[in-house]
Amino acid sequence: MEVPEVIPIAYQPKHRTESIGRYADGQFLASVTYAFPRGFRLDDGWEEHKRLYTVLHTFDAEGHYRDSDIWCAGTWAEQQRDPHSEHSVLTRARVRLATLLRSLPRRAYTDIAIRPFQLTYENVQFGLVIRKDDAEGEDWAELYPDRLAFFAPWDGAYDT
Repeated sequence: MEVPEVIPIAYQPKHRTESIGRYADGQFLASVTYAFPRGFRLDDGWEEHKRLYTVLHTFDAEGHYRDSDIWCAGTWAEQQRDPHSEHSVLTRARVRLATLLRSLPRRAYTDIAIRPFQLTYENVQFGLVIRKDDAEGEDWAELYPDRLAFFAPWDGAYDT
């Protein structure tokens, strides 16, 4: 089945799509996610390269990409040194996400439908990217760096 022009993403509270919805100016997709830079190979010292990002992507009502606010809270190594404090990397990322979400006027958490887009920030790929599977003949859309896959029957459900 062909990938639709506008890809539905289902809102799922307390899951990976809990920070999506609509606001006064369109739609939003937000998350806190770890990522490695492009081309990184896992070896000694990987903990310093795995970074935690707070991400807010915005779209118009028809799902066209508008803008992104991407912020690095720190690395996996930093998080492991201070995992439970109010100043931990994860806590900083969550506070930043809450602040970004509060800035969206008339915010409502609900299903969204957006068009593919992509950008690179600090050598990390972000976006909703169409992937081709020549062997199986099934194409899908994948959210980066979150690694959520959306596919037929295009009902907004995802796989990790």
